[in-house]
Amino acid sequence: MRYGWDDAYEHAFAPHHAAGLIPARIVRAERGLCEALTDMGTVRAEIPGAAQQGDPLAAPCTGDWAALRPATTGHAAVLHAVLERRTALVRSTASRTSHGQILAANVDTVVVTVSLAAPLKHGRTERMLALAWESGAQPIVVLTKADAGADVASAQAEVSAAAPGVDVLVTSAVTGQGMDILTAVLTGTVVLLGPSGAGKSTLGNQLLGGDLLATGAVRAADGKGRHTTAWRELLPLPGGGVLLDTPGLRSIGLHDAQDGLEQTFADIQHLAQGCRFTDCAHVSEPGCAVLAAVEAGTVPARRLDSYHRLLRENAYAASRTDARVQAGREAVKKNIAQHLRATYRFREGQL
Repeated sequence: MRYGWDDAYEHAFAPHHAAGLIPARIVRAERGLCEALTDMGTVRAEIPGAAQQGDPLAAPCTGDWAALRPATTGHAAVLHAVLERRTALVRSTASRTSHGQILAANVDTVVVTVSLAAPLKHGRTERMLALAWESGAQPIVVLTKADAGADVASAQAEVSAAAPGVDVLVTSAVTGQGMDILTAVLTGTVVLLGPSGAGKSTLGNQLLGGDLLATGAVRAADGKGRHTTAWRELLPLPGGGVLLDTPGLRSIGLHDAQDGLEQTFADIQHLAQGCRFTDCAHVSEPGCAVLAAVEAGTVPARRLDSYHRLLRENAYAASRTDARVQAGREAVKKNIAQHLRATYRFREGQL
């Protein structure tokens, strides 16, 4: 079994093997069906209704390892169970509801793509890094289209300042610059993350050694591209591992990403240890080491503003989730109370 299967998955799958099920890795899942990769090729399998109800984060998604009951004469293959996830890349839904949306599961490396052919947006990069860190995978920032960049060294320094603890590599699909270094650091299942026009699919084709992913032109006016990747694809890499290409993200909302934010802003977290007050919010408090660093120019004011903005967004998302959970509990209590009242009325009618 390819596509990232290893001894740990083999051990976890043992009970399913005994039940006559086969392992499969899900490429995409929607509307009660999933497309999955198996030793027998690509399989379309039904997803039981119970697996689609309840928490959306528990529903089968791209990258999941699943146990399938093989198809028989007159019956399609059926997804029987999903193995426990090692990692999960989650964002808030585009509708900004309290539910999260899983972009990919069981990812080892998240490649955050940033185009050098367009103005740098460090806030967006920080958002994607927070998602990547929160997932449990290892993020890498890849600056694409180095052949179109005016000052590559300066851009790399800027992005490195916004991504402490993360390798920032420079690549060009045109000249091949940096591709050998990138290939050497990628491990396991690799997901490409970034906005449309960042060159994800072109970069993916370089890694795959062929034009297997669709690419498209980018508008000169704003550097944006169309969603040439309309669905998720899972393809084996020539040197080992698997590449997961995703559609470009127009919206990158945070969902329960506190740990990811702390790692993304590790420099601010470290400075905060020197603040006079342990609950310092780094706004106007006396003795704030973070504000002192901003005033000294060692931390850009933009970065602190981004930190505050993303913390507020994450706190708001968490509050909406808490409100949904509380509403669910209240609904259960209400149903129980209604049932009890109906029971009492029935008993009284029998007297």
